[in-house]
Amino acid sequence: MQISREADYALRAILYLTRTNGGRPIATSIIADEQRIPPSFLTKIISRLSSAGIVRTSRGPHGGVSLARSSTDLSVLDVIEVIDGPIALNDCVTDPGGCPFGQTCSLHDVFCEAQTLLVDRWRQATFDLLIKANGQT
Repeated sequence: MQISREADYALRAILYLTRTNGGRPIATSIIADEQRIPPSFLTKIISRLSSAGIVRTSRGPHGGVSLARSSTDLSVLDVIEVIDGPIALNDCVTDPGGCPFGQTCSLHDVFCEAQTLLVDRWRQATFDLLIKANGQT
C-alpha cells in the first residue's frame, strides 16, 4: 500500500502550516515553493482540504491559507482520508461478503488487524505531536 502523491503533498502542506503560520494566512506560492509542490497541484489540494474544513482560505493582499482546525485535533488520518478516501488494505476488510472464500479465508484476520493498527497509528499522529517529536515547537 502506498498513499498517493497528492496525499503526501497535502500532509506536507499541513505540516508546514502547523509549523509556521501561528494562525495567520500563508500564500500558497510560499507553501508550494518551501515544500516543493507544483503550484497548480497545491491549488487543487488546498481546495479539497478547504471543502473538508481542514484549512481556510482568504483572498486579498493578506490572504492565503491557514488551518481551520487545531493541530491537536488534526491527524494524519484526517488528511489522507480527505485526499485518498477511506483506508482499505483489501476489499475484504470493508466488505467481508465480497470475498469468495468468506469465513474460511486465512488472510482476512491478518488484513483486518493490519488495517486497524495502521488506521489507529495515523489517527494518533496529530500534527502538533509530529512537530514536537522533531523538536520544532
